[in-house]
Amino acid sequence: MERYWDRRPVLFRSVAPVPFTAPEVFRAAVRGCATGTADAPVPPNVQFTVDTVQRDKAQGVLPVGGDGAFDAYDARLAARLDDRRYALVVNGFHAFDAALWSRERAFFAPLWQTAGLPLTGAITTLFHGTYEHSPVGVHKDRFATFLFGLRGRKRMRFWPRRPWDEPVSTKTDYARHLAASVPAEVGPGELLYWPADYYHVGESATAAPATSVNVGIPRDEHHTGYELEDLLADLDPARLAGCGGLDTLLGTTDAPLTAPGPATGGVLAPTLPEALTTAARALYDFADPVAMRRRVAVLSLRRWTAGGFEPVPPATAPRALSDADRLRGDPQAPVLWAPDPDSGTLCAANGHETRTPLAPDEVRRLTRAPSGPDPVAVGALLKAVAPGAQRDEGRALLERLESFRAFHRAP
Repeated sequence: MERYWDRRPVLFRSVAPVPFTAPEVFRAAVRGCATGTADAPVPPNVQFTVDTVQRDKAQGVLPVGGDGAFDAYDARLAARLDDRRYALVVNGFHAFDAALWSRERAFFAPLWQTAGLPLTGAITTLFHGTYEHSPVGVHKDRFATFLFGLRGRKRMRFWPRRPWDEPVSTKTDYARHLAASVPAEVGPGELLYWPADYYHVGESATAAPATSVNVGIPRDEHHTGYELEDLLADLDPARLAGCGGLDTLLGTTDAPLTAPGPATGGVLAPTLPEALTTAARALYDFADPVAMRRRVAVLSLRRWTAGGFEPVPPATAPRALSDADRLRGDPQAPVLWAPDPDSGTLCAANGHETRTPLAPDEVRRLTRAPSGPDPVAVGALLKAVAPGAQRDEGRALLERLESFRAFHRAP
């Protein structure tokens, strides 16, 4: 923070514990690239290029569970593409694997304690392939970036200011600017940081495939619209396109974006398109003071418990808890709560929230006990709330919090 943050790039030759492991990254990539069928479109959070030409259809070029690991995936692609260069970019893939997200969140937690929690959440992007350079070319982001080398070797080039005079924001033909660049080569286990105001491009340092994970932390060009998107709609990780959430607000990609045709007599039909109906409903709720207070409380609880990385992996299905089951809390996943503007309490952990009719003080007593070093029996925990229906509600809350991974059952 004192020497490099928002100042200049720095390369760390080793870090421990590592923020990412190859098995977790590959598993998340498979889930983030899932299409259902080989001829389905490439998901909107994924970009795949062959010799700089972007593919629109999956057509067997995306990683699948049957590959098992990056080595087998690389061998399959080399045969399928006749050794042509390719690039796989997966946005927001931390949301597809809870173990990866948890490890990443723990690694960056000390930075948030000093720099502050990212206002709109950090982004996680996988770069994999044999591409000559990043598909977008030389560019500048609004993010400070940490690049973790996972496999192979990758070269990054930096320019402290824009190296060209043309009125363009990116450049793929940058050969005449190489002399002015500052290169840094990243290998497995190494971590490279650069500030948001540096122009940069990624290159393959060898002919072998390289795999890296980038974590981008928003620092520049922040717009109020980003918060407005959060207020109006929840972000679906499967629809991440790198920088937008408004498509979530407008419904699915196949939702109609044009109004219905004129009715009899040339008068427009009285209904909105399906996609805009979703937006109108959100705006209507936005005007309700109680609904908006609740939405702000929900988003605050999500933000403070997500650990800086959103959207978060989905919760698991709740499982029934008996009085004899013992629960242990996760020190990395504190349970936070706030009074519900309607009644009861909003309760959150790991970026997920739920509502309970229990009073805030009951929630505090119920959820604080498992945070110690020893597991606590559910029956003992439920003594923190009144007998009868309240204890049923307390048990249901514990089951939901376990599904959020805030609590874990002891053997």
